[in-house]
Amino acid sequence: MKDKLNVLKLILLFSVFSMSTNVTANMSNNDSRELVKFPEMMQQHMMANMRDHVAALNEILEFMGNNEPDKAADVAENRLGMSSLDNHGASHMASMMPKGMQAAGTAMHRAASRFALKAQEGDLLPAYKALSDITAACVSCHTAYRIR
Repeated sequence: MKDKLNVLKLILLFSVFSMSTNVTANMSNNDSRELVKFPEMMQQHMMANMRDHVAALNEILEFMGNNEPDKAADVAENRLGMSSLDNHGASHMASMMPKGMQAAGTAMHRAASRFALKAQEGDLLPAYKALSDITAACVSCHTAYRIR
């Protein structure tokens, strides 16, 4: 079972890395993603939040790989889930986002809260499925939008 979890962890990490590499490679004039313009300070704030999201995903994967789903649930809810929204201090940015970007962000936060509930149940495979719903929301947003 531990080997399966490690394989799932590697697949998910590869997916996130692949997504970020693709995003970087597309930062040319050919980038067809919608440019969402934020003031520089808001861009920096959003980028810091995104970096924390990736770090939180990594922590979640580590806890899941170590068969500690309760700790993974805690990270998911407090750093990514609906409970995390006040901590991000980003509510002022939503009004500047296209509706699709807002929807993708909301989908990610809701998926993180659903993952937390699944992880607390202790059955790891359904929890991993719920985890993929989080990253699917990330991929959806990063595929459609850019801020630089």
